[in-house]
Amino acid sequence: MLCQHEGVTQPDAASGHLDVTTIDGTVPTDLVLPPPGRGPGIVLVQEIFGVSPYIRRRAADLAALGFAVAVPNLYWRHAGEPGGDVVADDDPEALARGMALMQATDWDAAVRAVRASIAALRAHPASGGRAGVLGFCYGGGLAYAAAATGEGVERPDLVVAYYGSALPALVDALPVPQIPQLHHFGDADAYLSGDAVRHIDEVVCTGPDTQVHLWPGAGHAFDNPLPMFHHEDASRGAWRVTTAWLAERLPVG
Repeated sequence: MLCQHEGVTQPDAASGHLDVTTIDGTVPTDLVLPPPGRGPGIVLVQEIFGVSPYIRRRAADLAALGFAVAVPNLYWRHAGEPGGDVVADDDPEALARGMALMQATDWDAAVRAVRASIAALRAHPASGGRAGVLGFCYGGGLAYAAAATGEGVERPDLVVAYYGSALPALVDALPVPQIPQLHHFGDADAYLSGDAVRHIDEVVCTGPDTQVHLWPGAGHAFDNPLPMFHHEDASRGAWRVTTAWLAERLPVG
């Protein structure tokens, strides 16, 4: 039984830029504001495919709910290369290109960028000093790592990770974040085995206010709308759980 597991069934934003600088350079970061112009902050961390149309849509979804959303481009160093820093949905080699971009990006630099984005968003007047972090796949692992290692203003108020691909190693290497956590996994994930998910559950649930949800029939990246990944029931259900969980712990208004 996963900790606090619940059986869940199906269930106009203005854009700008946020100044985010680390020892590695300036990280291009989109800022998507809710209609009122202010709301609690969420740093949204990309998948291996970069700041794709899917990630931008999720940023808009969060902004429509009342959150101020920062979206750092972790592949910014590759922007001038052939193919750029975003993998096109119709690229027949999308998975291979995404993996190559991820492997070419220094992990520690990416974690620093996420932590710096949390601090910058917290300092922005739109956020009211509040900032959580939410990541998908590659971004789920980075969100967890940032939460586990961040201190002071770089420490998020909460973390949401969808099928964090690096979590099997991270949960043993890093201290468990002492903040609210929400994790989603599919029980048909070919990348994260059942044993790996059970181990993640055992470790993260030693932290406070932690939930882990396992979605029947869903594979890896089930929230991504691409047909090779998408699982409609899991995507809808997990998003409903996520938005309700955020509303309780990072309330708007």
